[in-house]
Amino acid sequence: MTTRHDTAASPVEGGAAPGRPPGGRAAAEADHKRREKLSRRWQRDIRWSPYAFVSPFFLLFLAFGLFPLIYTGWASLHTVELTAPTDMKWTGLDNYTRIFDDEFFWNAAKNTLWIGILSTVPQLLMAMGLAHILNYKLRASTFYRVVMLAPYATSIAAASLVFVLLFGRDYGMINWFLDLVGLDKIDWQNGSWASKFAVSSIVIWRWTGYNALIYLAAMQAIPQDLYESAALDGASRWRQFIHVTLPSLRPTILFTVVVSTIGASQVFGEPLLFDANKGASGGSQHQFQTLGLYLYEQGWVNQHLGRASAIAWAMFLILIVIGILNAVISRRLRASS
Repeated sequence: MTTRHDTAASPVEGGAAPGRPPGGRAAAEADHKRREKLSRRWQRDIRWSPYAFVSPFFLLFLAFGLFPLIYTGWASLHTVELTAPTDMKWTGLDNYTRIFDDEFFWNAAKNTLWIGILSTVPQLLMAMGLAHILNYKLRASTFYRVVMLAPYATSIAAASLVFVLLFGRDYGMINWFLDLVGLDKIDWQNGSWASKFAVSSIVIWRWTGYNALIYLAAMQAIPQDLYESAALDGASRWRQFIHVTLPSLRPTILFTVVVSTIGASQVFGEPLLFDANKGASGGSQHQFQTLGLYLYEQGWVNQHLGRASAIAWAMFLILIVIGILNAVISRRLRASS
């Protein structure tokens, strides 16, 4: 049987190959370029997207953190008033040297130190005791933890106003109780040590529960094997707390001490609202004026922005010293353990 070749269609001269649509090579090249473009875009996205995600923080830090810090340092070297913040007169370190001869600054520094001691030491001791109690299995333990955190969530204004009523001279509940037990009433707002104690009590009330939860979280991370070994050796719960809990909480205790110290050096809202005149003088005789109040008084009451900036930088240097002491103590504790 023969095959007829005359009926087969002959290819058109100069035409495309059978099965390939017209323009196929151009379409393939365009698709290849598109894929390369998408690949380069994907690589750029992988490389730069993390920076874009964290950029809002750095932009806000530059606008509200770094720029005010640099501008405050520059303003501290000038005489500048709040009424004309753009009119600066160069004075060099004069604003800093005046601090050493300023009795009100050292009075505020002394008040800040005493308020810090009166608030930090009882606060951390009470927080440690509360955390130790909550570390045991109690009914409604979650409720107690929320209750302890409630003062921290309360605004400074609300807490301070309540304590102002409690420490009122004529109608306060504290003096009412003292009169009930036969003791003399105390002028909490005008007394030197009484006012410091009253301001410190506001700080204690607000921050004790917060530190207690930090201690509680650290206690729950202590291996139970240590307590079991101590119990087998005949150690009571008190000796377990002294020889097991406290050594294990040493880094956490150091952290809370440093944070509380930094917070105490920046106390502002509590003494401001505790003042009967609602001013920045810290009482009629500056008996509870802190460094934060003194800075506010110089900058926004007396309108001396240059001096206020120097005070702010002095406080900043104090915090740096606290940070260095923290690093040194932490290193020695790690070396000893």
